[in-house]
Amino acid sequence: MTIAEIKKNTEAKMGQSIEALKNNLSRVRTGRANPALLDAIHVEYYGSMVPLSQVANVSLLDARTISVQPWEKNMAAKVEKAIRESDLGLNPAAMGDLIRVPMPPMSEERRKEMTKLARNEGENSKIAIRNLRRDANEGVKKLVKDKEASEDDQKRSEAEIQKITDKHIAEIDTLVAAKEQDIMAV
Repeated sequence: MTIAEIKKNTEAKMGQSIEALKNNLSRVRTGRANPALLDAIHVEYYGSMVPLSQVANVSLLDARTISVQPWEKNMAAKVEKAIRESDLGLNPAAMGDLIRVPMPPMSEERRKEMTKLARNEGENSKIAIRNLRRDANEGVKKLVKDKEASEDDQKRSEAEIQKITDKHIAEIDTLVAAKEQDIMAV
């Protein structure tokens, strides 16, 4: 493996860490309704547990209400029960074959909890990024030890890997700050 390949792999893995963070942050509840909030809910469908999005259409009715419309009428009760029993603290209301999921306003204490959760997700992503940096630097050191690269190449590549790391850490900070703004907005 060459230094260029190490840098390319590291940047790709750091990008995956950012995508994972975005996915995790989308599940953190804010004051506004977000269909991604229901992504983690699974419903029993003919004997197996499937994601809610595979048995129903999930969309927004307004800023504080998510609508869930099961594709089969007999699934409405199961979908409503799954949403109610999830740990999201939501109280769905069935209206014919449409299930309305109003988002209750968050208390100040709950907002602080959600902010803390978002920061924790960001910190975990930063740790993952730093571990990738360390692995990349160790890979470069191994190349130098095996005489496949010079010490100058090592210093240069370590500086470039640090720049890549700094860029990704800054992106994490931006994502977490934006999520905190969403949580604190009424």
